[in-house]
Amino acid sequence: MKISIVTASYNYQDYIKETIQSIIDQTYSDWELIIVDDCSTDNSVNVIKSYTDNRIKLFINKENLGLAQTVKRGIEKATGEWIVFLESDDILTKDYIEKKVKIAHKYQNINLIFNDCEFFGDEKKIHNFTKALKKTRKVLKNKNYPRNMFYNFYLSNKIFTFSSVMAKREDLLKINFEPPIDSLLDWWLWVQMAYIGDFYYIPEMLTKWRLHTDSYIYKSKHFSPKQLQMKIYIEIFKKTSNILILLFIPFAQITWCLQQIKKNIKKSILNKGK
Repeated sequence: MKISIVTASYNYQDYIKETIQSIIDQTYSDWELIIVDDCSTDNSVNVIKSYTDNRIKLFINKENLGLAQTVKRGIEKATGEWIVFLESDDILTKDYIEKKVKIAHKYQNINLIFNDCEFFGDEKKIHNFTKALKKTRKVLKNKNYPRNMFYNFYLSNKIFTFSSVMAKREDLLKINFEPPIDSLLDWWLWVQMAYIGDFYYIPEMLTKWRLHTDSYIYKSKHFSPKQLQMKIYIEIFKKTSNILILLFIPFAQITWCLQQIKKNIKKSILNKGK
């Protein structure tokens, strides 16, 4: 089984060398690394070109396309049956691909495999993410897999980062790559993938997720995920006419709003206590 790793590159000259090396070091050898550079203005392209491994293929956008279209172009250029997403500042463990290929062979009906992550980088962000994702980790670990997770993604994104996902290319080519919030592209994609097939979760830290203030998500403008949640579920309803989705949306939206109210009250109480 040939595996395609897709990496969107943009001004991460200080990190991308470690990212590429983590692929070269894989115990599984039947792979290609598709790097799409979105008009970097630093030395990223030269760093990538310094590698002579013919499995590494570089494509350079003629103009800045943004994250969504850059990732989509990488998937279109790929030739593997499965796509491993790897951000250009993250690292995969040596057995990442090998372990996921075994799962892909074992369960023919799944279309996405994801895993737990090890955080590294900014200590404050590591502390905050570890605390914030504690509940998600517990919930994921207590489920049986493979499983359908379509209705699990409305309240929050259950997948920590792009770099923890391996997904079927044929299903990725069927879905919409135009999210209302570019920085939440992954969430937008996973909801659509969850409608098509089952997911499998590996509770092992196969991804090293670099947390730093230069990352794309921290430079993006933060908007309420409500813009994403309702829109993608309604889009899928329009395509499928599945009445259960239409019934689910108002219930899920009320639940989400109640969660936000609860969080704001808790935050207010903590602030008053300081």
